[in-house]
Amino acid sequence: MLVVLGGTLRAQSAYSEIGQNKNFISTGMPIILIAPDAISSAMGDAGVASTPDAYSAHWNNAKFAFIEGSAGIYTTYTPWLRKLKVGDMNLFYLGGYYRINDRSTAAASLTYFTLGDIDMTDVDGQKINTLHPNEFAIDATYALKLSDHLSLGATGRYLRSDLTNSVSIEDGGGWTSTQAANSLAADIGLYFQHDIDKSQEYALGLFISNLGAKLSYSNDDNDKEFLPANLRFGGRYTNRIDDYNKISVLLDFNKLLVPTPPYTKDGVTYPSRYANNWTEYNNIGVIQGAIQSFYDAPGGFSEELHEVQVSAGAEYWYAESFAFRAGYFYEHETKGGRQYATVGFGIRYNYFSGDFSYLIPTTKVATNSLANTIRISIGLDMKPTK
Repeated sequence: MLVVLGGTLRAQSAYSEIGQNKNFISTGMPIILIAPDAISSAMGDAGVASTPDAYSAHWNNAKFAFIEGSAGIYTTYTPWLRKLKVGDMNLFYLGGYYRINDRSTAAASLTYFTLGDIDMTDVDGQKINTLHPNEFAIDATYALKLSDHLSLGATGRYLRSDLTNSVSIEDGGGWTSTQAANSLAADIGLYFQHDIDKSQEYALGLFISNLGAKLSYSNDDNDKEFLPANLRFGGRYTNRIDDYNKISVLLDFNKLLVPTPPYTKDGVTYPSRYANNWTEYNNIGVIQGAIQSFYDAPGGFSEELHEVQVSAGAEYWYAESFAFRAGYFYEHETKGGRQYATVGFGIRYNYFSGDFSYLIPTTKVATNSLANTIRISIGLDMKPTK
């Protein structure tokens, strides 16, 4: 979101649900962590080891190597802040894949987020400009089977965040020139699936995403935003009960690979090395920050555990034609406090698919931008070539 007060423009996290006065981790372009589909978003945002589909680039790119179709294209529409009756903020996703041969698959996708129209005012509250902020990411993926059960995926991504339309903004009595922020990032994933017997299957996934250069919205080298580099791992168990009924359960663990920021309590800054200013924090490199994110929480190991989000979900299929899904997402209240239940359903008919999901907040600690919002995904899959 953007806030324009008295001519001053400030970029805020796209997560409006971040808790207040908590030591949450803030990044640039958090929108690229939002589930782009109505499938995993109906299962509590669990997807690192879910059944491979056209949205695998977001959850685990290595899954593409095991996708059943020969080619497919999918799209999702996600309304934003509908509970607040905001009508011009939306998230769009378009993705497709193509199976090259029995062992490899290529894919590409576009994520586009429009923040609507933002009026910029002077110190007297008079309108001086209207901004049209937006963010988007374009990526390309290649996935390869390393064996009959294991695959590897790699993704390259271009990101652009234009929050200010390059206007000059007032900051502390002066004016600062702004710019659209650009970056390149990479993902790498591993996926393993294996049949226990003819009716049971399990899968495991590991996915590191959005490792890339920081975002800069001005010429100030000491004021750059980390990308939301992220580690996701988890598993799935599937039981084919009979020829018509199948059920899967999923569990994901998710952690930002971004250093924990300092915080001040009773006039004391923790950790103490940040006591003077944030310059040292802002100068942390991307790789250093990813490594440091596992041990730098001011509250020690217990705070590190609080930074791990948990997603759990289940999916039931009848005759491979109708699906019902449900799930739960948990984030500690000191790290944002997002906690919500999800439900949804899907239909398949020949090459066509349609999926729907709905998010139900379960806590008042934090509001959620997608609360009580229906997400819609539609897709077209070509059957495998025999």
